[in-house]
Amino acid sequence: MKLALLFPQFAPNLYDLAIMLQADRVILADVERWSRKSRIHRAQIRTPEGTQWINIPIRTEDRKKAVRDVRMDHSEDWVTPLLRAIEYNYRNSIYYDFYEPEIKADFESAYDYTYLMEFVLYIQQRLLRFMDLKINYKLASEVEDYDSNPDLLVPRLGADALFQEHDSRHYLRQSEQYKREPEFEHPKYHQHFEGFEPWCSLLDVLFQFGPESFRITDQLDVED
Repeated sequence: MKLALLFPQFAPNLYDLAIMLQADRVILADVERWSRKSRIHRAQIRTPEGTQWINIPIRTEDRKKAVRDVRMDHSEDWVTPLLRAIEYNYRNSIYYDFYEPEIKADFESAYDYTYLMEFVLYIQQRLLRFMDLKINYKLASEVEDYDSNPDLLVPRLGADALFQEHDSRHYLRQSEQYKREPEFEHPKYHQHFEGFEPWCSLLDVLFQFGPESFRITDQLDVED
């Protein structure tokens, strides 16, 4: 059995989507400590110069808490600049106008949420629905035998291989015994700016391919 372990992310990149699609079981590590280097609160988008991060701010006093206990910082308007960055960089994409009203409404609903993880999981679910994808997962806090040491967790759950999210060595403990790489070669597709930048979030695929996003995501779900 292949197990995937990663933080919740509101807009995963294609590698992290690949491990979720190829794993037999997905666990979101909500009991692990939040890290500014993680991608629970940020996602990478395409720009004319390359890429940039869009971010959800969190309360300063929550930076040492577990992911599930981190609250968003609503003391200032952060949604408007985030949406402005998306609009500036994607307004000429083929499907931007098609999804923009719902994406805007989804992000503006952030003020109805207190906790980062709850909002992140909502946005992720919405993006996956737009792309006709469904990911079944369990939160680590719901897994009775969860252990932060992946080399104890994997055999305890009856798995024999572990997928871990892209470049997570700075904030998630890495398995020495069970870590495996998924079947993955980063899909190269036409972006709305010249050249190609990998590691962009699913927003990049959605705005460019819309209902035909399966042309990219189907390349990630590799059968044994």
